[in-house]
Amino acid sequence: HSKSVSARRAACRAIVHVDLDCFYAQVETIRNPELRDKPLGVQQKYIVVTCNYEARKRGVKKMMSVKDAKEKCPQLILVNGEDLTPYREMSYKVTELLGEFCPLVERLGFDENFVDITEIVEKRLNQLQQSGCSRVCVSGHVYNNQAINLHDTTHVRLVIGSQIAEEFREAIHARLGLTGCAGVASNKLLSKLVSGTFKPNQQTLLLPESSQDLIRSLDHIQKVPGIGYKTAKRLETLGVRNVCDLQAFPSAVLEKELGISIAQRIQKLSYGEDDSPVMPSGPPQSFSDEDSFKKCSSEVEVKEKIEELLPNLLDRVYKDGRQPHTVRLTIRRFSSTNKWFNRESRQCPIPPHLIQKFGKESSNVISPLVDILIKLFRKMIDVDLPFHLTLLGVCFSNLKDLPSSTKGSIGFYLKQMSPPSGSGKRVREVEDVSQGEGSASRTQNCNRTGTTKTRKLSEEKKSNVKKAGVPNFPFHLSPGDIDQEVFRELPEDIQKEIISEKT
Repeated sequence: HSKSVSARRAACRAIVHVDLDCFYAQVETIRNPELRDKPLGVQQKYIVVTCNYEARKRGVKKMMSVKDAKEKCPQLILVNGEDLTPYREMSYKVTELLGEFCPLVERLGFDENFVDITEIVEKRLNQLQQSGCSRVCVSGHVYNNQAINLHDTTHVRLVIGSQIAEEFREAIHARLGLTGCAGVASNKLLSKLVSGTFKPNQQTLLLPESSQDLIRSLDHIQKVPGIGYKTAKRLETLGVRNVCDLQAFPSAVLEKELGISIAQRIQKLSYGEDDSPVMPSGPPQSFSDEDSFKKCSSEVEVKEKIEELLPNLLDRVYKDGRQPHTVRLTIRRFSSTNKWFNRESRQCPIPPHLIQKFGKESSNVISPLVDILIKLFRKMIDVDLPFHLTLLGVCFSNLKDLPSSTKGSIGFYLKQMSPPSGSGKRVREVEDVSQGEGSASRTQNCNRTGTTKTRKLSEEKKSNVKKAGVPNFPFHLSPGDIDQEVFRELPEDIQKEIISEKT
C-alpha cells in the first residue's frame, strides 16, 4: 500500500530543469552588447570552452582548441573567460530569481537549475477546477508530439507545469537578459534529459508514456545523468553499453559487481525512475579553484601555482563571511590514457590562529597556507623523483559562521572590519564538472564538497610516535578527514593549538 501511495505521489510531481543557452557567451554579450550577433567564443587557456550559436553555425564547437576554432571560423571573436567572477555572479542571480517563484530551487553548476513546482501546480489545478474551466494549453513542445489527455490529471498537471516553465524563462529574459531551455517532467532525471530536445531558447514537456522512448534514445550509458565515468567503464567491462543493455542485465549479477545500493540506483535510472528530491542549494559548502596546464614538474612551480590560486579564493571566502576550517589540495598526474579523471587529494585542518586571520589581511594568510599545502603535496608526490602534473586545485571547506560578536564579549571590541587587501584577480580556468559549459580544466567549483577520494584516518593506522612535549592527537574528537602525518609535521605550537581547540 505504501509503495502505491509513494508511486502516485512521485507521478504527481512536476519538476522543471532550466538550462541557460551558451551561458558564458551570453554573459559576455550582456557585458559588451557590440558582440551580439557576431561569432563569439569564450577562451580558457588554449581551449574554446563555449561559443554562441553564431559561431556554432560556422563549425565551432565547445572544447575545441583555439587553433582549430580559428581555422573553422577566421572571424571568431575570442573573449578571455578565465576569471569566473561575472559568470558566478550572474548564475546566482538566476537562482535567486527562480527562488522568488518557489523555494525549492537546486543549482547544478553555473548554468542549470532544478525547480520543484509541484505545489504551485497543485494550487493552479485547484483554481482551474473551481472555475469550471476545462481548457488548458501547453507551452512549448511536447516530446514525441504525444497527444495530451485532458481527462488524465497527470497530463493536466504537467501541462500547467509547462506554463510555469515558460513564466520562468520569460522572467529570466526580461530581468537578466538571458535565454534558456527548459524541460518539464515528473522527476529530475527526465526533466534534465528532455530539456535539451529543442535548442536554443525553447522548452519541452515529457508525458509519462513517452519516458521510455526518451531514455532508450540515449546512445551511451554515460549519457544517463547519475552514471559517471568510472561506473560507465565498469559497466562496459560487463558488456553494458546502452540503456537497453542495463535494463536487461541480471540484477543479481549487477549487485555483486557494483554493490546493492549502486546497482539498484542505476537500474532504476535506466527505467527513468528518480525519486531524489530537489534540494535547495543554500550557501556554498566549499570554495575551490584549480589550474590545469600541460606540465608542472618542480616543487617551485607547484608553490607558484598555489600562490596564484589563493588570492581570489581568499577574496571569495571573505565575501562569504564564514570561516573555513579545512583545506584540501588536489593534484592530477599526467596520464596518456586517463586524461581527466586521474586525481588525488589530501586535506587537513586549518590551524585556529590562521582561521582568525581569514577576512582580514589576506597577504598574512597566504604564506602559512602555502606551507601547509606544500606539506600536503609532499604526502602525494615524492619530490626527489621526477613527476608530471597537469592540474593543481585548492579547496576550503568545513565552513562555519563567525562566533557571534555581541557587545560585552571581548570579540566585539577586538573585531576588525577592514576589507582584505592584496587579493588580486588572478584566476585560472576552472569549472564544475556538472556544468553544461565545460572548461579547459573540466572542473571547478564553489558549492559542493568534492567527490575526489581523500585518504581517511583509521584507528589502526595511528602511530604511537610522539614529538617531545606534543601529545597524540585525540582523534575521537576530530573530523574524519585529517591527515595525521601532515598534523605531525606542523610546528609544535600549531599542533598544541589544534589539540586545545578540539578538547
